[in-house]
Amino acid sequence: DLVPVGVFDVADPAPFAPFAEPEQCIFNHFAAWKAKKSTVITPENTTEYGCPGAGYWLSGVQRMPRDAVIGYLFGQEGLKASADTMARWMEAHPPYTPEHQAVVIAPMDTPAAGDHIHRLKTVTFFIRPDQLALLITGAEHRNGSSHVFPVSAIYGSGCGQMLSHFDTFDAPKALLGGTDIAVRKHLPPDLLAFTVTRSMLEQLLNLDEACFLHKTFWTDLKAHRAA
Repeated sequence: DLVPVGVFDVADPAPFAPFAEPEQCIFNHFAAWKAKKSTVITPENTTEYGCPGAGYWLSGVQRMPRDAVIGYLFGQEGLKASADTMARWMEAHPPYTPEHQAVVIAPMDTPAAGDHIHRLKTVTFFIRPDQLALLITGAEHRNGSSHVFPVSAIYGSGCGQMLSHFDTFDAPKALLGGTDIAVRKHLPPDLLAFTVTRSMLEQLLNLDEACFLHKTFWTDLKAHRAA
């Protein structure tokens, strides 16, 4: 299975090398991430990606006029009910504004990931349904509120779901991703994405022996799947 990948906002991407060559979509790099290569997005290299979405959602670089984007997403692809709806959705979902020169997507088991953990914004797990159930249960483990929702599933671009579609990075939050139909062809059909902020990752990593991981429901499910 794929090691989780982190999204880092860094001044110097060099420690995260080797890098995958830019492709049509950053999810073309799925195999590269498995091979321990990283993806780098900078204002200078966004034109090397076939889709302008990566540069826009991850770095705020707008390669196409706004009207042209709306015309493409609504008029050509029919992703919203009207051009006005598409425009209002884009207004409500601004791109990520980098703090430094580069946004890097890298496997979390690379040495650079540990060295730059303070620059980590999110971590994405690529998961199957049972794993999704596990992670949602873990993300909700500390939540007892009826109005706080640690886990959300929202419409958006695949790359945006990994970074820009978070309303905050300071709270323990998770987004169900990999639901962008434009990127599904780049992922195995049985995998979705589950992206968490650093504070949510810390909560997941701190689940202890008293939690559901060691209780009947989960152990019974594992035994059933293994039978």
